[in-house]
Amino acid sequence: MGTSWNEEGTSFYSLSCQDRRHSKHIHDNVHGNIYLDPFFLKLVDTEQFQRLRDLKQLGLTHMVYPGAVHSRFEHSLGVYWLAGEAVHTIKAHQGSEINIERNDIRTVKLAGLLHDVGHGPFSHLFEREFLPRVLKGSKWSHEDMSVRMIDYIVDAHYIEIDSAILKNVKEMVLASSETASQKIMSEKRFLYDIVANGRNGIDVDKFDYIVRDSRACGLGCNFQFQRLLETMRVMGDEICYRAKDYLTIHKLFATRADLHRTVYTHAKVKAIELMVVDALTLANDELSISASIHEPAKFCKLDDSILRQIETSDKQELKKARDLILRIRRRDLYQFCNEYSVPKDKQENFKDITPQDIVCSQENGGTTLKEEDVTVSVVKIDLTRGSSNPLERYLRKNIMYLMKALMKALFLLLSSLTDLLLII
Repeated sequence: MGTSWNEEGTSFYSLSCQDRRHSKHIHDNVHGNIYLDPFFLKLVDTEQFQRLRDLKQLGLTHMVYPGAVHSRFEHSLGVYWLAGEAVHTIKAHQGSEINIERNDIRTVKLAGLLHDVGHGPFSHLFEREFLPRVLKGSKWSHEDMSVRMIDYIVDAHYIEIDSAILKNVKEMVLASSETASQKIMSEKRFLYDIVANGRNGIDVDKFDYIVRDSRACGLGCNFQFQRLLETMRVMGDEICYRAKDYLTIHKLFATRADLHRTVYTHAKVKAIELMVVDALTLANDELSISASIHEPAKFCKLDDSILRQIETSDKQELKKARDLILRIRRRDLYQFCNEYSVPKDKQENFKDITPQDIVCSQENGGTTLKEEDVTVSVVKIDLTRGSSNPLERYLRKNIMYLMKALMKALFLLLSSLTDLLLII
């Protein structure tokens, strides 16, 4: 018996008492009480979604920051909740003006819930480091896989959902990815910016993981997403914020950049990641790890436990991979040698350093390194908009819409004065 999109309930407003009587109550350590409607609970209670419990949000970071053991499961619930709160806030203030319907609300919440369901193990290491090494030229992304997994879940569990709505959900998941279509999202474009904002990077996905990651790692977090969530409005089919909230938006991007510097790209974290990539590469032929990306049924069985599978295997073919994992356990890590920060104004003309460059620059005497002994990790940290300042577009948009609003108000005022003069 399948679950229908249009079953139970008439009101789906998140603050509705009637809504909550039929909902599953989950207490989250970031957002407090989260309520799952029966339809969304049906999706959560699938083995494909439950797999997210076994994917640590920050991959191998917990080996340096012991508290960073939270999973993509709770992150996905958090994004689901914030997506719902965001669209409800907009509806409460502008519902009649921009015609937000019940299906719009549920579509956005569903995109928030399932946006990471296609994620690989060890955070972004799987798609950015491992797959390009074993599959030359690989363009695989977790966003594309999430779309395939959504179809797989719907088909495997006989979930009844309108095909047009399902299409919108998948487009919302892809909205900030490189594969996002430029032909989609012509109507109610602002809805596609709530979960994954490809226009300016301000979305509830970041609202959740920035606060959640900071808390898990024991770091302070000055970014308060509640302020933005309460004051977001739609202008010109784009989500906008008050001009005086620019400092809060700057904190969003600045905190994200700080997390990249101090947590995500920590020298020891990178060393462990490089060792895990080497171990997975050595084990790939035997375990067909990379082959799982072609079949959702196999992919949903791939999670962080793959390291344990290698570690406990007796196969001789996995010995080298086992030895690397044993080195990690014994803290015999690859050694960090040096780092160099490239100034912003020099980046365009800066040539990437290669292991060959390092080996060729060695001085005579002492230990001689070979190219295979050296790994160069290039890390680019920005405010999500490359070399440009994301606040520039934000302020430009707000000024533009403010001018439009003032011109409209002036036009209405002049029209009123004209009518008054005609009456006189």
